[in-house]
Amino acid sequence: METRTLDQVKKGNYITIMQLPSGNIKVQLIRIGISVGDKVFCLERLPGGTIVIQKNRQEIAIGYDLARQITFSAH
Repeated sequence: METRTLDQVKKGNYITIMQLPSGNIKVQLIRIGISVGDKVFCLERLPGGTIVIQKNRQEIAIGYDLARQITFSAH
């Protein structure tokens, strides 16, 4: 399975989160419900690089700089 960073995800794909950045950012992501091993859906790619992912019924927007620090594997 190939891993890439979240800024490369294609709209409409299901992915599995493989790695999060360390430190406070990781804590904040876990707090909003994103952790390693989660299966999420890429709902939208917005202009400016923001990625909108969906986990269960929750939609989460992730900025481009943060998306570049999160790795995933495609299904």
